[in-house]
Amino acid sequence: MKLFEKATCANLPPVEDVLKQEILQAERTYQAHEALFKKVDALHRLETGGEMLASKKLSDTVCVMGWNMQRCLYPEQSAELLRPHAPEVIVLSEMDCGMARTHQRNTTRALADSLGMHYAFGVEFFELGLGNDLERRLAADDHNERGWHGNAILCCVPPRDQALIRLDASGLWFCPDDKLRNSSVSKQPRIGGRCAVAAILPTEAGEICVASAHLESLEDPSIRLAQMERLIAALDAFAPRMPTIIAGDLNTAHTPEDGDALQEPIFRATERHGYSWENNASGTTTRSSQLTYKPRPPRKLDWFCSRGFACHGAHILPAVNDIGSALSDHDIIKGRFERA
Repeated sequence: MKLFEKATCANLPPVEDVLKQEILQAERTYQAHEALFKKVDALHRLETGGEMLASKKLSDTVCVMGWNMQRCLYPEQSAELLRPHAPEVIVLSEMDCGMARTHQRNTTRALADSLGMHYAFGVEFFELGLGNDLERRLAADDHNERGWHGNAILCCVPPRDQALIRLDASGLWFCPDDKLRNSSVSKQPRIGGRCAVAAILPTEAGEICVASAHLESLEDPSIRLAQMERLIAALDAFAPRMPTIIAGDLNTAHTPEDGDALQEPIFRATERHGYSWENNASGTTTRSSQLTYKPRPPRKLDWFCSRGFACHGAHILPAVNDIGSALSDHDIIKGRFERA
């Protein structure tokens, strides 16, 4: 597995029917997943585009927002919520493209066009099913036209360079494994693995790098640690010595507020690489939504992690529309980053 890949296209190539049948009939083993992963072309490139309303140069202070959009059921309503904050960069997780549950839409493109921004979308998983029971109720079709689910970056300036960084391709969501207590895999069989999307952006003070990351939700923190170490190594190679922001849903089981004994190892590990967690507002970032099976205690899963910036202006914004209905099961994080 390459550390990162830079190929781009205007439309990700679909999985042909012959390959779909091969995937559906394959034995659910890690060896089979490795072979199939290599054959799905869309797992190895970024889709880029967006109808930019105006091109401008970023100042030395950049407004960044991060949001796990839980499939992005409502792109236009979500754009209305984001627009007043004038974000210059938005990092996104759990975006659908060609999924029945989101009416086969390319949700990243719809959101980017509504905001007049450029986008880069990377596929995390090729979904073999229609989703969970609640998501199936939203589907008008009995099939996915593409089956893509992944992460993205939106920005108001054209990037100088972009990269897809694969954080894992072992097949955790394809191969049932009791040791990982992955009870969801039988309901959400997938080809792929967690990934990040990175972009190099020009500012008046010089270039910066921003990465949209989505770490593993399974219980073992060592998986997230390995993914974060791989992400940092990839960013060091893709954007060497460049001020860098990592943002997104990091699926942390424990936070710094829990105390040293319960910290996720990614916090200390990133600090050893010179990154800081200072630009994060206190509070939790999850909520119930229409896709929530049952209420669960709110958690802090969404974070900014940066190196080479003076940081300020951290907020957590409710992810609700104008009548108070949840647009996602994650709230929005916002911060301002001034190149040091």
